[in-house]
Amino acid sequence: MKNKMRETSSKFIKIQCPKCKNEQILFGKASTLVVCLICGKELAAPTGGKSAVKARVLEVLE
Repeated sequence: MKNKMRETSSKFIKIQCPKCKNEQILFGKASTLVVCLICGKELAAPTGGKSAVKARVLEVLE
């Protein structure tokens, strides 16, 4: 029996803070509150599934 690699449905996301324009990478299904490392603004909140992103998504990383 062959081992098949399962692709995850979640990706990493590059976002930009609306306040200070800092760019950060976060996991699409973050389990904790994500804040900007520069200004402290809330960027994403956990929902039990995909994160509720409150910033501009620049790129979805593979």
